[in-house]
Amino acid sequence: MDTRAVLAPQPRGDGKVNGNEPKRSQRVALGDRTNVEAAQVEIPGKPPVQINRPITRSFHAQLLANAQKNNMNPVLVPCLQDKVAVNRKCAPAKKLTKKKPLDEDVLVRSSDEEKGKPVNRSKPLQGSRKEVKTLTSILTTRSKAMACGTTNKPKDQIVDFDSADVNDELAVVEYVDDMYKFYKLEKDGSRVGDYLESQPDLNSNMRSILINWLIEVHRKFELMPETFYLTVNIIDRYLSMRIVSRRELQLVGISSMVIASKYEEVWAPQVNDFVCISDDAYTGNQIRVMEKEILGKLEWYLTVPTPYVFLARYIKASISPDDEMKNMVFFLAELGVMHYQTIILYSPSMIAAAAVYAARCTLNKTPFWTATLKHHTGYSEEQLRECAKVLVGCHLKAAESNLKAAYCKYSKPEFGAVARLTPAKNFQSSS
Repeated sequence: MDTRAVLAPQPRGDGKVNGNEPKRSQRVALGDRTNVEAAQVEIPGKPPVQINRPITRSFHAQLLANAQKNNMNPVLVPCLQDKVAVNRKCAPAKKLTKKKPLDEDVLVRSSDEEKGKPVNRSKPLQGSRKEVKTLTSILTTRSKAMACGTTNKPKDQIVDFDSADVNDELAVVEYVDDMYKFYKLEKDGSRVGDYLESQPDLNSNMRSILINWLIEVHRKFELMPETFYLTVNIIDRYLSMRIVSRRELQLVGISSMVIASKYEEVWAPQVNDFVCISDDAYTGNQIRVMEKEILGKLEWYLTVPTPYVFLARYIKASISPDDEMKNMVFFLAELGVMHYQTIILYSPSMIAAAAVYAARCTLNKTPFWTATLKHHTGYSEEQLRECAKVLVGCHLKAAESNLKAAYCKYSKPEFGAVARLTPAKNFQSSS
């Protein structure tokens, strides 16, 4: 039986490696490497080999914190670029300094200035200059402004009085501005010219007598204010289109109030009521025939901007008007529409605005004309003075006039007896 030679065991590490065997890697076994890191050999004449360790977020933050804490020079923080560790220069942390209030401008210095580098103060850094207002500069500026007369005075603010009616659907706040813009455009379309020149049997005094009587009828029937102003508008427009005799003038007035009552009132008076109040001067059939003729001449155009349309808006623009203010405005407006020259010279919007202005002057409501009123009426105080003089003149003559329907109406306690108040003094000298 053949036997196989047995090799004697050799001690580990004592044998020599055969040169023909492939070279093994010099990798160190896994384990504690502290001894390897500690055993660094420094070679004279050569810089020490820098050992790189993995850069974690915590290590990176620690390096920056140490540099800021010790106020060190910029730290070279190793980072990976294309999987190769390179050195990156970190920006030095800015040193926090407390700002002291100085009379001169304060310059925000950069980190280079903190290190003691000279700075060219003749050229301030752009974007880093902060102006500090001192008490001396403020007083100097104010003194110059007062010397030149250029002190800033607070401007009157325009009050939004429609905000209180936002939840009121009947107020139509979202459309009210457009509505009054339309009314102002249509105001000239409903105005009449000097039509009495073409009326041979009529004059301005006859018209005033008719309007004075209609004021009494209007109060007797307890009608709405809109009805009275629409009645006057219908009368003037009809008389500007057709020649009317003196006997028919009162019939035109009655039929016009019948039309206006049907248009404005919920419960309009009957035709027989007007027959009775006119002392049977006309029959019911005559009133109906004239009513039909007037509507035909006007082509049933009754939605017109009367002075009342603007009065309601401008009184509201007076901001919290009391009953005395409202009654005075309506008193002056009724005196104005009874005056023939006022109707043909001024538009309904100007009559309404002048009535508000004259009422504020009479009741000494200061200021007489506000920015809110100017904004909503479109008229300045100077533009209203001429029309306001006419209204105040009518107020001065009302107590001695033969046509006292408006004066007696507004002398009652229910209307605050505003007709008995002294007219505006700043218009009396020129009236």
